Amino acid sequence: MQLKIMPKKKHLSAGGVPLILFLCQMISALDVPLDLVQPPTITQQSPKDYIIDPRENIVIQCEAKGKPPPSFSWTRNGTHFDIDKDPLVTMKPGSGTLVINIMSEGKAETYEGVYQCTARNERGAAVSNNIVVRPSRSPLWTKERLEPIILRNGQSLVLPCRPPIGLPPAIIFWMDNSFQRLPQSERVSQGLNGDLYFSNVLPEDTREDYICYARFNHTQTIQQKQPISLKVISAKSSKERPPTFLTPEGNESHKEELRGNVLSLECIAEGLPTPIIYWIKEDGTLPANRTFYRNFKKTLQITHVSEADSGNYQCIAKNALGAVHHTISVTVKAAPYWIVAPQNLVLSPGENGTLICRANGNPKPRISWLTNGVPIEIALDDPSRKIDGDTIIFSNVQESSSAVYQCNASNKYGYLLANAFVNVLAEPPRILTSANTLYQVIANRPALLDCAFFGSPMPTIEWFKGTKGSALHEDTYVLHDNGTLEIPVAQKDSTGTYTCVARNKLGMAKNEVHLEIKDPTRIIKQPEYAVVQRGSKVSFECRVKHDHTLIPTILWLKDNGELPNDERFSTDKDHLVVSDVKDDDGGTYTCTANTTLDSASASAVLRVVDVPNPPFDLELTNQLDKSVQLTWTPGDDNNSPITKFIIEYEDAMHDAGLWRHQAEVSGTQTTAQLKLSPYVNYSFRVMAENGIGRSMPSEASEQYLTKAAEPDQNPMAVEGLGTEPDNLVITWKPLNGFQSNGPGLQYKVSWRQKDGDDEWTSVVVANVSKYIVSGTPTFVPYLIKVQALNDVGFAPEPAAVMGHSGEDLPMVAPGNVRVSVVNSTLAEVHWDPVPPKSVRGHLQGYRIYYWKTQSSSKRNRRHIEKKILTFQGTKTHGMLPGLQPYSHYALNVRVVNGKGEGPASTDRGFHTPEGVPSAPSSLKIVNPTLDSLTLEWDPPSHPNGILTEYILKYQPINSTHELGPLVDLKIPANKTRWTLKNLNFSTRYKFYFYAQTSVGSGSQITEEAITTVDEGKKAMASRQVDIATQGWFIGLMCAVALLILILLIVCFIRRNKGGKYPVKEKEDAHADPEIQPMKEDDGTFGEYRSFESDAEDHKPLKKGSRTPSDRTVKKEDSDDSLVDYGEGVNGQFNEDGSFIGQYSGKKEKEPAEGNESSEAPSPVNAMNSFV
Repeated sequence: MQLKIMPKKKHLSAGGVPLILFLCQMISALDVPLDLVQPPTITQQSPKDYIIDPRENIVIQCEAKGKPPPSFSWTRNGTHFDIDKDPLVTMKPGSGTLVINIMSEGKAETYEGVYQCTARNERGAAVSNNIVVRPSRSPLWTKERLEPIILRNGQSLVLPCRPPIGLPPAIIFWMDNSFQRLPQSERVSQGLNGDLYFSNVLPEDTREDYICYARFNHTQTIQQKQPISLKVISAKSSKERPPTFLTPEGNESHKEELRGNVLSLECIAEGLPTPIIYWIKEDGTLPANRTFYRNFKKTLQITHVSEADSGNYQCIAKNALGAVHHTISVTVKAAPYWIVAPQNLVLSPGENGTLICRANGNPKPRISWLTNGVPIEIALDDPSRKIDGDTIIFSNVQESSSAVYQCNASNKYGYLLANAFVNVLAEPPRILTSANTLYQVIANRPALLDCAFFGSPMPTIEWFKGTKGSALHEDTYVLHDNGTLEIPVAQKDSTGTYTCVARNKLGMAKNEVHLEIKDPTRIIKQPEYAVVQRGSKVSFECRVKHDHTLIPTILWLKDNGELPNDERFSTDKDHLVVSDVKDDDGGTYTCTANTTLDSASASAVLRVVDVPNPPFDLELTNQLDKSVQLTWTPGDDNNSPITKFIIEYEDAMHDAGLWRHQAEVSGTQTTAQLKLSPYVNYSFRVMAENGIGRSMPSEASEQYLTKAAEPDQNPMAVEGLGTEPDNLVITWKPLNGFQSNGPGLQYKVSWRQKDGDDEWTSVVVANVSKYIVSGTPTFVPYLIKVQALNDVGFAPEPAAVMGHSGEDLPMVAPGNVRVSVVNSTLAEVHWDPVPPKSVRGHLQGYRIYYWKTQSSSKRNRRHIEKKILTFQGTKTHGMLPGLQPYSHYALNVRVVNGKGEGPASTDRGFHTPEGVPSAPSSLKIVNPTLDSLTLEWDPPSHPNGILTEYILKYQPINSTHELGPLVDLKIPANKTRWTLKNLNFSTRYKFYFYAQTSVGSGSQITEEAITTVDEGKKAMASRQVDIATQGWFIGLMCAVALLILILLIVCFIRRNKGGKYPVKEKEDAHADPEIQPMKEDDGTFGEYRSFESDAEDHKPLKKGSRTPSDRTVKKEDSDDSLVDYGEGVNGQFNEDGSFIGQYSGKKEKEPAEGNESSEAPSPVNAMNSFV
């Protein structure tokens, strides 16, 4: 079904905000277009109570519209005001506004009165309110002589202001001669009448310039009262008294206020001590959202009062001596206010209608009607109207029924006047909304399409969508009385053209509008909460997604205001960056993205933190001999809660400038009880700590010197050690000044032999930390005590510690020294301990000296080098590692104390068995021939026994890097040269060479060598290479290739034509004689290239195995070292000196038989594979 808007049908919007818009549009829809005949309507007028500035021209406004344009007239004080007779009065052209020129001549007072404007045309007359014109007044204070006021301390006082009566009333305030406002408080305050009230006076109230000022805002003038002098005489004691009220007087008073105004109730009391004011409402509660307290709670204000606020209000003044009450009875009256104001009425001939004028007030207002400014009782009779109290009923109106009606509602507190016309017209529909208006709306929001219309009778409205005119249905759309079409939730498919059609019995009108739906603006990356330290940088990100046809503008706000004008704040497309953050930068930062249709915003809080500010106001209280209470005031925590306070002290007497830790307390405390030591000149300071760090120290507190007392502790680290065989050196860690507890710090040093009955020997010393006792026996235990004392007394008795007099060298050597050989490199030594008394000191252990006297092979004589092993404590055996096999050794043992070594034991000799030899010192290959190679070597540097023979192993290496069969060869031990014969020519061989003793084989050394090349083959290859590299040969080959290509093309062409060409026979007949040898010897040519390439790209088979220029392999150049083959010893000692290492070794794997080698091939072998 089609939706239609009928004249009396009502539709409500789904939302409150659009509803207000619709109501406004409904009112405007009743406006008659200005091109149609209509009665006058007052559009602008001056206020009812019009206070003018007497220094300026008087302008009384009256504007109206109508068709034809209305004419204007005025009354003054109820009679016609003929402006033509007063040269100072003019009326603005096309307007009813009066301008009275009093600046050139005349006085404002002359034109005081009640003015009313009438706007009239052929359809009726509208009238304005009664405008009461009064000039503002700011009179001076009357001259008066004010006597000085003298009061005693504690008396009450009221300084009267009594300003002159002005228009409008003045604003009162009290200041001094310097135009500084006088301070006010619960004790001193200004009343609503402008007087200054003192609940009780104090000596500091004495002054000679209490001045009351009256400010008249309308004329922008300030008037001043004569200064009042007040002198307050101090009394020894002021008698306290209970409160009494200074204003209002008595126990009860009455207050009347008009509805909608602000109710102000005041109670000011005097008394000593100063009373406090409380407010209550009897039989009710004070309205929470409309109640405010002013003037230190002496004034109660209730805004927007209504009849419900009437009742009894009680103020209570209370101090320590009593209380006083005052009841204010409040009555709320009401000037008239509208319930239903009359509205303009447009009717077509023969229609019916009503005008309603309904108002309320207290007392109830009286309703009266006028027509065209004349009381309706004496106006011309109109048969179409009927008056029924506050309603006029019209029936079967005609064009002559057009008029302007005035409704007046009045009571003793005021009046309301409203104009409403009845305009009888016969007009076909017209649509007032512009054609083809484009509406752009954000998706999922309401869309409001206007169709402002006019017609008489009232037209019906229909809406259609699209060019096909599909009707809009009530379940999806809402159509309002003013013609507006509402789409409650606009979607993308709501886009299109909409047509509004208005119809009445006189005709039809239509209008098209267009709707576009846009994507909403959204913030897809919002700024995030940030906590940063002062001085650092912070960045907020704000990323926006929006409709591509809308261009957003990004605006950053701080605390809903503009960003500070500071270069530290920088913005780009998506970010706000704040550098060098300061405390004031903390707050809420909002990113707002605005388009022409919508906006989106997101906020984040920035919290600026830092280490706390230092505490201050340090104070020492409860000062006792050994404790004091320290209090302080915390500094600002800089937005990070204080977790603890650190207290430090300085001893100005002993360690001036050095601050030490005293105590720590939680961050919630501001006081600490501190334990003190005697005879210290204390100063304290406090530091605060939060999650960011520690504050700077506070200012130092006052100094506090504690009384002296005897020491409460003795020196620490007391020791007794002799430095010579006949002395005892007693040492200790002295007390510091803080620990001395008083002046005259000394030490009582006492000693006696531990194992004797001697009495204690004592001596008192000062300013030292050691004492030497001479003439003591050698290495005797002593008991030692060191006690602190000062001028007040002794410290507690100290505990005795044991020490020893000085040591001397041991007297006896260890006996019964025995050696057991474990293997060729390890031996175990045993000995008997020496008697304890012969040690003559602290036994530190035993020391073994051992050395190699001579190798068993007598081939390695060296300078004798002794080695030392020390075994701690009382151990009587130990291991000697790292010995050389097949060698003679000798050793002795000595006891060791703190003084040194004792005599050596008798030397004991032993020899180590044979071991495996080291690798031969060198290996080199000399005199290579076609089928032989000669090897030369040097014997092992460490044979470690008697060499029995040498073992040589070798194998060939072919072109594919594979190893050939392995050949073993034994060579007598006395040889250092050997020649291998019957070898293959141009072949690479790998050699493995090592020595043997009766124990086994030693480490091997490796080498590689190549037999020489056959010269005949080499010369042939050289000649072929020379031919192949000649330019003429290359040119010939190119010519032959080109000729063959031409012959093939000719053959192909002839074959396509059906002819035959015996290419094969011709090629055989004309073969190039120089090409044939090249084909036969192609392998030789390729062998030559391979030799060049392989020789150039050859890489060594293994690091260390490349043959040097002299064909000699040095031992240090080979990777076959002791580290690789495990000949070295890795070990360590137990506490008793026993060797706990393990002998470990590895040898290079024996070369495998067959083809398991990974060695690189020889280019010579590669060549030989082709021969």
